[in-house]
Amino acid sequence: HNHTQTMSHRKFSAPRHGHLGFLPRKRCRRGRPRIKSVRKDSATEKPHLTAFMGYKAGMTHVLRDAQKIAQKVITVEVVEAVTVIECPPMNVIGIKGFRKTPYGTKALTAIFTKEIPEGAKRRVSHDWTNPVGRLVFRHHEGLYDDEEYVADRQAKLDLIKSRADIVRIIAHTQPHLVNIQKKAQIVEIQINGGSIEDKIQYAQGLLGNTIRVGDIFDDYNMCDIIGITKGHGTKGVVSRWGVTRLPRKTHKGLRKVACIGAWHPARVMYSVARVGQKGHHHRVEFNKKIYMVGAALDDTTQENKGKFAGTTEHDLTKKSINPMGGFPNYGNVKYDFLVIHGSVPGPRKAPLALRTTVTPQTSLRSQAKIPLKFIDTSSKIGRGRFQTIQEKRSFMGKIKRIAEAERNEKLQQAREKREAP
Repeated sequence: HNHTQTMSHRKFSAPRHGHLGFLPRKRCRRGRPRIKSVRKDSATEKPHLTAFMGYKAGMTHVLRDAQKIAQKVITVEVVEAVTVIECPPMNVIGIKGFRKTPYGTKALTAIFTKEIPEGAKRRVSHDWTNPVGRLVFRHHEGLYDDEEYVADRQAKLDLIKSRADIVRIIAHTQPHLVNIQKKAQIVEIQINGGSIEDKIQYAQGLLGNTIRVGDIFDDYNMCDIIGITKGHGTKGVVSRWGVTRLPRKTHKGLRKVACIGAWHPARVMYSVARVGQKGHHHRVEFNKKIYMVGAALDDTTQENKGKFAGTTEHDLTKKSINPMGGFPNYGNVKYDFLVIHGSVPGPRKAPLALRTTVTPQTSLRSQAKIPLKFIDTSSKIGRGRFQTIQEKRSFMGKIKRIAEAERNEKLQQAREKREAP
């Protein structure tokens, strides 16, 4: 008797192609990711922010030690792909209160700072090219110090203190700093921890100031990445759903679904793979490991995380996180950044929401400190062989442009020496 053959079902031996949990597969309505939920609030913690926004710069690879636990612990070196996300500082322009009701979370009111930067105005304006469209917030800025306006703002703040269950700050990104666009992404970031009074006091301290990604995340933390996947337009069933191609001699094409349903019911079921939109979907990736929280290149207080972020204990070469020639279709990272294990949704320059994990992290992997032994900075255009421009020039010799410049400089010095009295 053959004990290996057991009763099964076709849904196990030949499961359907494509997950129905992601229906409808249509384009995301917004151009930026939405933060729909955060970790459950705890009054015992100090007030803190729960999310940040960044822009995808590109990918590289790193070398680190990994421990295999079998009969004995074995340490091996592994090479892993990482994503670099640039996170320029965000401006806090408002405070908003929410109240929990039997019908869901409802907004109470919001207060704003006096100076609203141009990037946020561009996002709010319906037509920035029209001079009238540039007058957004004009009454707000002109009347901000008026007595009635001050009293109204204080009344709104008292309403939030007395009735709000949730407090969020209104912040916007600064994409013009990284040459992506002029129009900012405006996002609500929830404050967790402490009482409502503590939350409001914390938010008031941030109002009108900038926040950095290092205020929210640390090295070796876990985070959730929310983004919009890379768009591919209209695709057929083989690409969109992963169904099997038909045999070679199939009439009228083979990249099809052979049977889209029975005669009755006389309609096509929603679960049948059909042609349509692929990509540009809103997606969330949970529990991504942060290998490094980097600083800006001009931050002199943290040069080991900014100007020399590519230098490690085992690779003493003085270099930044930027590869030679910059990240393709992006350029060089100049501001704060994160190095995330693995890939993230979306194309380069895409806005990403970085959220503290929804679930408390207790696993060994989430708590582990993983120092990097090597960060690759070779060119990502072609087959890069050199980690820095100095290494390339020491191996290849001087290029023609530099050699001619040095020669001309020597000739100029000789000419000046002859002409001197």
